[in-house]
Amino acid sequence: MRDFDFASPATLTEAISLFSRHNGSAKALAGGTDLIDHVRTGRLTPDWVIDIKKIPELNVLELGSDGLRLGAAVPCYKIYHNEDLVKKYSALVDSCRIIGGIQIQNRASVGGNLCNSGPAADSIPALIALGATCVIAGPNGQRDIPVEQFCTGPGKNVLQPGEILVELRFPARPSHSGSFYQRFIPRNEMDIAVVGVGVSVVLDSTKKTFVSARIALGAVGPTPIFAEDAGNLLAGKPVSDETIAEAGQAAQKYATPIDDMRGTKEYRLHLTKVLTERSIKAAIDRAKGKTVKAH
Repeated sequence: MRDFDFASPATLTEAISLFSRHNGSAKALAGGTDLIDHVRTGRLTPDWVIDIKKIPELNVLELGSDGLRLGAAVPCYKIYHNEDLVKKYSALVDSCRIIGGIQIQNRASVGGNLCNSGPAADSIPALIALGATCVIAGPNGQRDIPVEQFCTGPGKNVLQPGEILVELRFPARPSHSGSFYQRFIPRNEMDIAVVGVGVSVVLDSTKKTFVSARIALGAVGPTPIFAEDAGNLLAGKPVSDETIAEAGQAAQKYATPIDDMRGTKEYRLHLTKVLTERSIKAAIDRAKGKTVKAH
């Protein structure tokens, strides 16, 4: 492993100063489950590794009437062990349960998964479906951006030298709402999505009509995809197999997959429609108060 210097700041101000001083040559250590392996294999060659786990702002986990605040360093297990989040932000919980194994989930964070910016990252479609906002701090102050605008390419994102993802903010969940995330993997030994789909729906008081929906796709483009038109198509329409199939077709049009060892383009396009329809149905069931387990 390449030698590097190490720092463990206790405040956000100190961390920003360190990242700014090293101007892109420093990497943040939250869970480190990907970073350490990337440094060991030479994929990343930082001069500094900066441990951000001690910073209070990055460890916030707060659910209130105005929504959820999730610090960038909060590990996955704290999310799926929180019963309020299981009920209200189910798609996020679904994704946290399948990021690596139990040992990984004790360290890995949703913020780290987002900052890795992998096209097949499990948490990002769920974040997009739930309408999360990224809170970013840097030497020029704080800025907020919708999570669907965060990733700019495979392994790339909008963070500038000196900037840190501090937290994710989610709007409060409306009545009669439900969300769901699922992925397809070729086998358990290959723990990377061939296709992943996150869905959030809001139903009216009768639970027979869609009020709104958000649909997001993973592993079918250079970045996770907000299939905005597919979700908008559902608004005001009846909850029916026909309407759901239309949304599946609309989501499929957003997909621009490649052939690789996990699947062909044609297979991924087929899965996009199938998983979108299944995820919408599961989100509907949750909005109706039914218990639905993600696979």
